[in-house]
Amino acid sequence: MTETGRARRRPRPLSDLTDAYDLLEEVRLRPGMWVRRSSLQHLDSLLTGYGVSLEIHGVEEEFDFLHTGPFAQWLWKRLDMAYPSALGWAVEIERAAEAADVPALELFFDLLDEFRAAHHDVQPQAEHAPHASPEAEQPHPTK
Repeated sequence: MTETGRARRRPRPLSDLTDAYDLLEEVRLRPGMWVRRSSLQHLDSLLTGYGVSLEIHGVEEEFDFLHTGPFAQWLWKRLDMAYPSALGWAVEIERAAEAADVPALELFFDLLDEFRAAHHDVQPQAEHAPHASPEAEQPHPTK
């Protein structure tokens, strides 16, 4: 679920981020700052750069967003695709979003929450709480 309709927390300094998921939470908070024209292909480029930087600097971090990485492998099954897409996860989520008539970034973050709940034992609602301001810790209506 996206931040829409929730009390919003303040952005964090980049120095406070610890991994790609923290970066994605900043993207979720202010997508227009990070992703041009709400394009998942631009988000994919951002994450590719992040992954390349990890390699260049020898940083040990679990990184799920390579084109054939854990997120993509999970997504092909989740979207009932018969075989992996050569076009990548961003293109396939954009196609699914267009077919469902929902914003692509919204679908991406919904799918990301599902993936994390299944593979990282992270609950979508609980994930946002550690960085929320006290006034943001009010109950949120469900969909």
